[in-house]
Amino acid sequence: MMTRSRGTGAALVTLALLVCVGPVSAASKGGDPASVEVCVKAAGNKARALDDCIGKASGRCIGPDEGAKSSTEVRTCLDAEQAQWDKLLNASYQALLKGLEPDQQAKLRDMQRSWIETRTKTCDFYYDYFQGTMAHPMIANCLNRETARRAIFLRGFAEDMAGWKK
Repeated sequence: MMTRSRGTGAALVTLALLVCVGPVSAASKGGDPASVEVCVKAAGNKARALDDCIGKASGRCIGPDEGAKSSTEVRTCLDAEQAQWDKLLNASYQALLKGLEPDQQAKLRDMQRSWIETRTKTCDFYYDYFQGTMAHPMIANCLNRETARRAIFLRGFAEDMAGWKK
């Protein structure tokens, strides 16, 4: 049985993150074609185009043959994309929160708490159903997909609010 040291695992995670999100300079300029933000900006308000952004960054990171990657590498790619969607989700949430009346703010917070709980239970069911290590990439994919969907959902409200507040 071959064992891997902690350093090797950390190096693989770092390498996979670099492949997924690209060099820091490209990401900071918003020019990385694998960037969720670049895809969302290009999609504008077209629902289908926004939906097509889900999985693009992780797909590029994973490559054409998912089976050639370890489950840790696949999860790292999916987690990196989810972090990008989470950033967009939080920006939309904050913009929306600022524009709402106090009673609407409370409802938005309740809605988000409920969504987080539902997303967690939904994605964790992959482990309950499949059990074992093969469930982990499925959970990461589910978390990425559901976070992206929620980011798109909140973005629609935030943009609508920005449009009528002008």
